[in-house]
Amino acid sequence: MSLDARVAVWQFITAIGTYAAYLWLLFDRAGDGPLVDTAYGDLVAWTVGGGLVVTIIGSIAIAIAGGRSGRLTDMRDKQIARLADAVGASFVTIGGMAALILAIVEVDHFWIGNVIYLAFVTSGLLSSLARIVMHRFGVPSW
Repeated sequence: MSLDARVAVWQFITAIGTYAAYLWLLFDRAGDGPLVDTAYGDLVAWTVGGGLVVTIIGSIAIAIAGGRSGRLTDMRDKQIARLADAVGASFVTIGGMAALILAIVEVDHFWIGNVIYLAFVTSGLLSSLARIVMHRFGVPSW
């Protein structure tokens, strides 16, 4: 498995873990009260920041453990990265459109913020999953 594929697996696991931690902390903080009245901004900041730190440290550890040959890239790795980034970017766009629609219909800020956060998480998950699948089964020829 290439370095890029191993890092993609790590990013996938980290994204699931940090979003699960966010949801757990959010529901714990809400208790029996309504979710829309729950403060969530600091939870988003801490889980995103923590996820970035864990992803960076894990990626560095994977690169070190892989040795020198694991860091070599070729044209296929660049194609995979480009296509996987396009998959991820599409879900940021979908999430942005969903947040815009929620803002137009004047939904509570809580839901708009959470839709945006979910769009970023989905983008990261699908981008990582696309990298893993393409490394395993090859780059599509369309």
